Amino acid sequence: MDVSPALLADRVMQLQQGSEVQAGQMRLMKEAMNMQESAAQSLLSGVTGNLPLATDGSVGTQVNTMV
Repeated sequence: MDVSPALLADRVMQLQQGSEVQAGQMRLMKEAMNMQESAAQSLLSGVTGNLPLATDGSVGTQVNTMV
């Protein structure tokens, strides 16, 4: 099977371009996931706040609970 050098060079260039596109998509996905993580953390910190443990009773002395 004969393969022309021009065809081979074209295939190599296509593979390189595909790899660059895929790397860009991965960077974008990671950035979006980091943004979602940050938003989720800020929502959770707003909900929980700084609640102290209960000092007496059978509920809330080991784990913060809300009634």
